[in-house]
Amino acid sequence: MQYDQLSTMISRQAEHYGDRTCLKYKSDETGTWIPVSWNRVDEIIKLEAQAMAALGIGVQENVGIFSQNMPEYIYTDFAAYANRAVNVPLYATSSPSQVKYIVENANIRVLFVGEQYQYDTAFDVLPHCATLEHIVIFDSKVKKSSTDEGISMSFDEFLMLGAKVGMDKVVEERSASSCLNDLACLMYTSGTTGTPKGVKLTHLCFQQALKNHDKLIDFKETDVSLNFLPFTHVFEKAWVYLCLHHGVTTCVNLRPQEVQEAMKEVRPTMMCSVPRFWEKIYAGVQEKIRTTTGVQKSLMEDAITVGMKYNSAIREHKRPPLWVRTKYAFYQRTIYKLLKKTIGLDNGRLFPIGGAKIPDLVHEFATAVGMPILIGYGLTESTASVTVTNPNDYKIGSVGKLMSDIELKFGENNEIYLRGNTITPGYYNNVEATTKAIDENGWFHTGDAGYMDENGNLFLTERLKELFKTSNGKYIAPQSIESNLVVDRFIDQIVIIADQRKYVSALIVPDFSQLEKWAQVNTALATLSREELVRHAEVKKLFYERIETLQQHFAHFEMVKKFTLLPDAFTMEKGEMTNTLKIKRAVVYQHYKDVIESMYQE
Repeated sequence: MQYDQLSTMISRQAEHYGDRTCLKYKSDETGTWIPVSWNRVDEIIKLEAQAMAALGIGVQENVGIFSQNMPEYIYTDFAAYANRAVNVPLYATSSPSQVKYIVENANIRVLFVGEQYQYDTAFDVLPHCATLEHIVIFDSKVKKSSTDEGISMSFDEFLMLGAKVGMDKVVEERSASSCLNDLACLMYTSGTTGTPKGVKLTHLCFQQALKNHDKLIDFKETDVSLNFLPFTHVFEKAWVYLCLHHGVTTCVNLRPQEVQEAMKEVRPTMMCSVPRFWEKIYAGVQEKIRTTTGVQKSLMEDAITVGMKYNSAIREHKRPPLWVRTKYAFYQRTIYKLLKKTIGLDNGRLFPIGGAKIPDLVHEFATAVGMPILIGYGLTESTASVTVTNPNDYKIGSVGKLMSDIELKFGENNEIYLRGNTITPGYYNNVEATTKAIDENGWFHTGDAGYMDENGNLFLTERLKELFKTSNGKYIAPQSIESNLVVDRFIDQIVIIADQRKYVSALIVPDFSQLEKWAQVNTALATLSREELVRHAEVKKLFYERIETLQQHFAHFEMVKKFTLLPDAFTMEKGEMTNTLKIKRAVVYQHYKDVIESMYQE
């Protein structure tokens, strides 16, 4: 396998694949998926790289990309690499203050924006950013401000700059001189606490990540990958690069809320995602079983049971009993097949999952019905994956085995330390944070605690920075409790409170689609609003009983003693969630300060 620099990877692939489809995206106008060939992608990238050079973007200069997922996003990533520049992704939902901070911290002169919201936000912060000079707009439908004179240009107008004489030679020289120690991108952490930090990832980080995954995953040129997470997320970015590296067709999903529709249209063989996606699928299947009766219900329940028995034997390297193999083969042709086709994953070969802990029950369910998921552990600072499971050899509850070239050891409080070529050299313009995270021997301190069993399977136990200590001196891992309770079909979001408190409590956002169905059965509750439902004694009793069932295996001090049901979800717009859908506990605690205090009043 040839490992080209990111600066030349697309050109090499275009020489090999030519007019074969590289990317697809869905047209807003026609609703059809538009193919883009490798040759065309290469052509656009070269022209854009030349335009960057013509605009004066220099070697290792930072270039901002503030956009939702679009083909132009990928073009700009690789155009920056070809020009030996550094790309700096900003989440499409970033607030003006977040954009201003990153633009100033990274000294960005040129900012590429996606649609109207990103343009409006960028234009509003422009007068307050000393470095920002140019805005390039991907979406041709964006309406410019009446005071926008000579500041912004469309993507097509920008590409025309690439036609200037001599720019092709400049880009060729820069691409050829690109080295593995060059910075490839700065990825700003989403910041559940404190100020975002710019994680420095080099070309070596990405190249080593490609090599590590090549030893684990069997890619085929006929594979089709559907984009799900934002390219600003290191997991999706690294996954897309891996797919391009293997000639996999990448389908760019422009509208995250339409991913379920996109799955049915594209029928991907691969797609990386976060646990919440699979939790929703699991909840949907459980609801389908619950509302089904008779023989069909029995068959569906048996299919999941048989699938779990079959995969349990495979994990233990045992041959499943004949009756299990026979039933499993039957369900593969019937119930499993129908389920996957209904979702749009009937062609699925591989589904990597990362970003958070997946509940064990959801993991077992997915493998039981023949959806081969790969559980991994990684961080932005490790260029995504550190460990990954093998579909045929894994332990439920683990996050897999260590990838090659990565060293791991355990420090104080069982904190996981990492070292290797995929690990960040530090944080941009932040010596203090770098020194705090990377010790004198080059070990990166992750802040995650865990242990490794005798077979090399890594298990995560808690996030040390989020380890709570009750006023009784007991330590609580909130994420572990949350992941165990969120599998309930009536729970959409949950935030645990316990630090310096007498006992564990929780803020719970119900899954109102389920709760309102349940309420319809009870005439007295059928007409109640969400605000009235969450306060009703019968609803509270329902949740109390379900939580009691789910936490039977918890230690007494880990059990949720009190909870409050909320009528509104935690959102990014209210600042309660990061762009990667992680809860900002400090913000939630502040927003619901009075509610929380009420749960601890005698």
